[in-house]
Amino acid sequence: MIRRLFAIALALAANASAATLYEGARLIVGDGSAAIENSAFIVDNNRFTAVGRKGQIQAAAGAVRVDLTGKTVMPALIDAHTHLGWAVINTGRIDKDTYSRDNLIDHLRRLAYYGVAATFNMGTDPNDVAYDIRANPVPGAALLRTAGRGMGMPNAGPGQAYWRPVAYGITTDADTRKAVDELAAKKADIVKIWVDDRNGTVQKVPPALYRAAIDEAHKHGLRAVAHIYYLEDAKELLRSGIDGFMHLVRDRDVDSEFMQLWKQHPNVFVTPNLPDKGTSEADFALMSETVPAAEVKRLRDAEAAQTAAEKKTARDFFDVQARNLAKFNAAGVRIAFGTDSSRTVGWDVHQELADMVLAGMTPMQVITAATKTSAEVMKLDQLGTIAKGKSADFIVLDANPLENIMNTRRISKVFVRGAEIDRAALRASWTK
Repeated sequence: MIRRLFAIALALAANASAATLYEGARLIVGDGSAAIENSAFIVDNNRFTAVGRKGQIQAAAGAVRVDLTGKTVMPALIDAHTHLGWAVINTGRIDKDTYSRDNLIDHLRRLAYYGVAATFNMGTDPNDVAYDIRANPVPGAALLRTAGRGMGMPNAGPGQAYWRPVAYGITTDADTRKAVDELAAKKADIVKIWVDDRNGTVQKVPPALYRAAIDEAHKHGLRAVAHIYYLEDAKELLRSGIDGFMHLVRDRDVDSEFMQLWKQHPNVFVTPNLPDKGTSEADFALMSETVPAAEVKRLRDAEAAQTAAEKKTARDFFDVQARNLAKFNAAGVRIAFGTDSSRTVGWDVHQELADMVLAGMTPMQVITAATKTSAEVMKLDQLGTIAKGKSADFIVLDANPLENIMNTRRISKVFVRGAEIDRAALRASWTK
């Protein structure tokens, strides 16, 4: 009996000491509300159990206390549009034979290193590996959600040749619905449709087929999202009941008819995925934390080799999408966050945050898009904000990103599902 009581006492003590009280930080909750200065929050059993101001939150006896005075804490980020599992980051190689479980896990760990708690693979998972990792989350890595195999016209969906065989090639109402039925049977998280002619080089999915895909998805309780390029396609997709857009309109500035259509569909979301306008020295510095020097040099050399005309084309392409994002933001469109990552993994989330601010959003609006809204889009109700009952996924920063969005790069610590990421060990392993 005494031995049993002693064991119970030890268990209770261990449980009490598992709680950690963090005090003194500026706390960005993630829901767009004003930051809490001199905050306090408790993490216990990998969840936030109390959130408020220092002095108002009391921890149980034996709790660990961590002083975060001078730091800023924000929710971990959520990247709602990626194509992970293909690139061999240390060499830059990506091809039809490079997709693997090891690559995918490596990419999810790289996301966690840079403060990302979850990601959405959008239609380029060729087999069941992503479903297995979704069901069995990897410790120290971002959570994974997947669209499985997306769909387009035969050999005309994803833009890269190595991805095209992955997508369902649809040509009739029947095979479109069959593809959606297969995705539903596998419990895909969303249905992805490519509606893009790749600058006139392939046939894009016609309205009759994407309407069938949307209709069948909705019958299964699934949402359907579209990769788009042209304004007119975006209009017709809105009329057809699409739930979200992977990319902004890219061929021209959106018009009043389009904005009026969107007002009639307020729950439709967009992940902007702003295009690369050039890699800055700050970007290369961030990349260098997890990419070997030889590969960084190769990318830097490729950047330097661009002609003035190529740079202008890239900047013009960025500018039209930045103007469209500014219009969406002013109109209250539901803006989530995504990078469209495949070759670059992790560091580019911070590049995208900065680009969204450059397009006219405030740092707080961008952080909300990349936390709360993206969590909602991915149906991850345990993520996205720092609040009682939520999973303890958060970033500790050395500076305030509300003053300068570039400060999201000044990471002191990252916690994923309550556990601190050993960033130093990961950095050392990746940059040998």
